[in-house]
Amino acid sequence: MAYYVVLSRLTDEGRKTIKERPGRIFEVNKELENMGIKVLEQFAVLGPYDFVNIVEAPDNETVMKMSVEMGARGSVELLSMPAVKVEELVKLLK
Repeated sequence: MAYYVVLSRLTDEGRKTIKERPGRIFEVNKELENMGIKVLEQFAVLGPYDFVNIVEAPDNETVMKMSVEMGARGSVELLSMPAVKVEELVKLLK
């Protein structure tokens, strides 16, 4: 399994949904699990993005599919980046 950092920016529709149904966030996390993606950490943040998520997925293709499926709903824009733990990077560099 690989790690990914997913930055999420809500659209106007997404903000409306979260305001009316804050628990929708956890429903989406379950949908991601059904796609084979496990949410490890999730943070609401200030700035150009609304959420920072650390997820685990089997491969890039699974994350690409998630990005298209979530983005097609019109409630969120995503930026997904593969991530490597620093310990793993150090091992690779030795």
